[in-house]
Amino acid sequence: MKKNLGIVQAVFPMPVLIVAAYDEKGTVQSMNAAWGQICNSDRIALFIDEEHATTQALLKSKAFTVSLADKAHMDVADFLGIASGNKMPDKFARTGYHAVKSMHVNAPIIDEFPIVMECELAEVVANDSFYCIVGKIVNTAADERILDEKGKVDPGKADIIAFDQFRHGYYAMGEQVGKAWNAGAALMRK
Repeated sequence: MKKNLGIVQAVFPMPVLIVAAYDEKGTVQSMNAAWGQICNSDRIALFIDEEHATTQALLKSKAFTVSLADKAHMDVADFLGIASGNKMPDKFARTGYHAVKSMHVNAPIIDEFPIVMECELAEVVANDSFYCIVGKIVNTAADERILDEKGKVDPGKADIIAFDQFRHGYYAMGEQVGKAWNAGAALMRK
């Protein structure tokens, strides 16, 4: 029997996405955005507030990066979610992390996070229900240490973290429990 929980954002796992952009002064603005997802083969949608310093920076620069946070850098990923760039002008500098300019878009790549998508601003969708930034992914880069022998990202090596909306925790991801387009194949033959 199920127990009613009321209104809960019951999607798990939620990605821990680190969004970064340059503001008009060339300062790195960055934030943790758990409400985001791939929405097409070359698009990512971020459901973030317009008032964030990072949002304002990417709207002006028309470019941004989205990194996947990992277990080794969970503390900084969390800090980037609880600190406001509008109230803390040196927010990114406080992390001690390093950012380099993307070769593909006018946005910073945060070196410490293992996977990054480099994006051009594709569109903004705003209505009474949500504010959504859609980015066109022009390149994805990953640390060589997390690649398998075929050059693909090995989630077990990446140690990516996910956000838990139920208890507000972070969980390490990586154990493969099945193969997509295969685990349910036997049911196709019935």
